[in-house]
Amino acid sequence: MNPNTLSRRNFLHLSAATAAGLILPASASGQGQASSGRKTDFQIACMTLPYAQCSFQRALEGIHDAGFKYVAWGTRHRQPNGESLPVLEPEAPPSTAKEFGVRCRDTGLTPLMMFSGIYPEAKNALEVLTNRIRQAAAARIPQVLTFGHTEGGSRPIWIERFRKLGPIARDHGVLLVIKQHGGDTGTGAACADVVREVADEGVKVNYDAGNVMDYLNLDPITDIQSCAEEIRSFCIKDHRNFPKDQDCGPGFGEIDHYKLLQPVAFTGLTMPLCCENIFAPLVERPTDASEIDTLARRAREFLEIVIRGLHT
Repeated sequence: MNPNTLSRRNFLHLSAATAAGLILPASASGQGQASSGRKTDFQIACMTLPYAQCSFQRALEGIHDAGFKYVAWGTRHRQPNGESLPVLEPEAPPSTAKEFGVRCRDTGLTPLMMFSGIYPEAKNALEVLTNRIRQAAAARIPQVLTFGHTEGGSRPIWIERFRKLGPIARDHGVLLVIKQHGGDTGTGAACADVVREVADEGVKVNYDAGNVMDYLNLDPITDIQSCAEEIRSFCIKDHRNFPKDQDCGPGFGEIDHYKLLQPVAFTGLTMPLCCENIFAPLVERPTDASEIDTLARRAREFLEIVIRGLHT
């Protein structure tokens, strides 16, 4: 038998996979997939964001007990006196960030990402983002996450500032990643367009499928084909349009995570998957920390199953 000839069974399997979107047709290859032939090392993390009503330490303990090895810092946490304060102030010295990094590792978690907490077009964004990069380096956090205003920003300012920030990020061993957040950078395609114009390896794309579907009501499975080569991490959140327009945890929504992760499943890169939303749609969010732990565990297990399937 000619080794270049497909058997009928293999042909049917290949056709079915292509129809399901698990294998892209030739016309969608290239820019549509980022592939080195080696498996992507997906690092499944939980953000402390779902634990905003708890202390930062309780968030770390819950995430660890839910079976995670990795964590991403949220934005604010409830203090013992009931006050909600930022995890890390923008002007905090790198030494403070280092202490938070030690707390994570002492709890058994490796921190992978932190929010910048500022829009790139803000007047003081260059100063704040520079200090965030220094904080991340001190805490040994590989990525700093930023995104634009939902009503849009100034592209020329973005390009100018990211070209200055890229070398700073690289010098500190940190990656600055941009995710979708509505407005004129509400798609992966738009974010990738910015990254390609900046043309600095210190600035890449973070993909947030839930935001693409939520803010613009666009199909993230189609959108991700345009930016797969620039993606270096994900903010994991799902979304439903029915029976209610609502973000939710992975596997609770309408986004097919097999199709979402397939274009970057064989990059050979290390790629954080940071669970930003783990909650069930329609029902009230739990206030009991142990119930949040249960949802965190479920999100991790779901993503592990998806990745195992894609890598088989």
